[in-house]
Amino acid sequence: MKIDWWTLGIQTINVLVLVWLLGRFFWRPVAGMIAQRRAAAKELLDQAEASRAEAAASLAEIARTRAGFAQERDAIIKAAAEDADRLRAQQIDQAAKEADALKAAAILATEQARISAEKSWSAQATRLAVDIAARLAARLDGASVQDAFLDWLIIEIGKLPDSVREAAALPDATLEAVSATALSPAAQERARARIATAFGAHPHIRFRVDPALIQGLELHGPDIIIANSWHADLARILADITNDDRT
Repeated sequence: MKIDWWTLGIQTINVLVLVWLLGRFFWRPVAGMIAQRRAAAKELLDQAEASRAEAAASLAEIARTRAGFAQERDAIIKAAAEDADRLRAQQIDQAAKEADALKAAAILATEQARISAEKSWSAQATRLAVDIAARLAARLDGASVQDAFLDWLIIEIGKLPDSVREAAALPDATLEAVSATALSPAAQERARARIATAFGAHPHIRFRVDPALIQGLELHGPDIIIANSWHADLARILADITNDDRT
């Protein structure tokens, strides 16, 4: 085999020229384009990394915010539960106080009703007893009873102050002797004489009948009232019993 060195040399030169042309006019622009593309890709990657980092930071901030919301929510729920418990305790305490107050009021009302009923029944019983006594006393009539009341009247006159007795004995003074039944003329004269002796003078005396006295002999004047009758005694007894019941 024979090698044609001239042809080989020319082909080698052609290859070198082609390589030089390719390197000059093709590979350099392509390499530049590749470098630009790499730079653009790197920039995009850097931007993506920055966006990813920003997104991660935003997610972390959102997570922290959510955690804060959760804590705040738990705090609010806890505070609301504590307020509800406190309010419920206050309501229970208030209800207990109101129940105690109602119970005390009911007990007091019951006790007052009992006392009032007892007083009412006692007063009715007392009035009935006094009424019975008055009816029984009204049956007693006679000179002995009249004399007894006259004796008691003389005793009460003796207890009067001197100034009252002197005023009742003045000439222009008029005394009124009140009895439950009409006194006979003799009984009137006997009463007038004894009253005059008790006063140490001769006062003007007129007689009047008042059946409400039941029995008795009272003396009324301008500055004197001697309640000397069963009606007055029964009234005093009723007043004393009623006052004792009230106390």
